[in-house]
Amino acid sequence: MSQTIPELPGLPYRTASLATRKPTRFDFRPDAAGRAAMAAALGLIELPAFRLSGEFRPVGRHDFDLVADLTAQAVQPCSVTLAPVPCSLTDRVHRRYVADHVEPEGDEVEMVDDETEPLPEVIDLAEVAVEALALALPLYPRAPGAELGEAVFAAPGVAPLAETDLKPFAGLSALAEKLKKADSGPSSEG
Repeated sequence: MSQTIPELPGLPYRTASLATRKPTRFDFRPDAAGRAAMAAALGLIELPAFRLSGEFRPVGRHDFDLVADLTAQAVQPCSVTLAPVPCSLTDRVHRRYVADHVEPEGDEVEMVDDETEPLPEVIDLAEVAVEALALALPLYPRAPGAELGEAVFAAPGVAPLAETDLKPFAGLSALAEKLKKADSGPSSEG
């Protein structure tokens, strides 16, 4: 029995219809079904609140800046125990859409501005929102008290290596301390 992932919400803006002399404001607040679809797409346990509020600002005659504030309440699985880990997020989102954007060519290309994208016919704010949320989420959330244990593996009949065995100089400080105590003990000279 397979679980179907709900369809992501959409909020498309045709770039040809965006105002070129003043900002076009938006306020994207998906409903519960939309937040559930976003949570499923990002592997979240829950997305109780989400908002992307901002504007498209005209730049020159054909280009646009998307500038917005992202606020969200999310619940991620702990990277160690899978227990729910709630977090509050606030982030500033900026994208520049350029009409005459030229993709760099070659095998090794230096990226000058990772916020610049070609101007599409339609900008879907829901896609921008999901991408911005994915970038804002903590990479390895941990529940309070969750710790990684030490995994020890060895073939049958072989003593497993511990982490301290892999650090050959770790025992030198203990040896140096032992030698100091031996040198500072009672001497036979008088």
